Amino acid sequence: MNKIIYLLGFIVLAGCASQDEQGDPSTQDIAQAVKDFIELRELEEQPSMRSGTNDGWTQIDDTFIVYTARKKPFLVEFARPCWELRDNTRITPDRRWDANTIRSRFDTIRGCRIHRIYGLTEAEAAELKNIGEAPGSRN
Repeated sequence: MNKIIYLLGFIVLAGCASQDEQGDPSTQDIAQAVKDFIELRELEEQPSMRSGTNDGWTQIDDTFIVYTARKKPFLVEFARPCWELRDNTRITPDRRWDANTIRSRFDTIRGCRIHRIYGLTEAEAAELKNIGEAPGSRN
């Protein structure tokens, strides 16, 4: 009986040790799905977007958000995973060159530097917001 328990414990440990250490595969799948979406829709990169006081954003994953500026949606890609999007203890002040414009490569959102900005239609924004969610998971 002890040999069976020992063998089962060894199998569990071997399974844990063989897991990929690059992170959560579902997060990688979502990021790859967004990159595929950008390629498939041939989204054009924009150097900046006009901002206003009622702007908001919806997080897709740690690297991408859908940012709504002056009622126009944009896809924002960060230069690194932006954990500050979901961790309110790590908020860093934003850097902006101009109060009414957000620029890629220079400005930040929640302290994370923006790498790229893509213009979206309302339909594309709705599709991106649903990437990675199971059908019927929203109320």
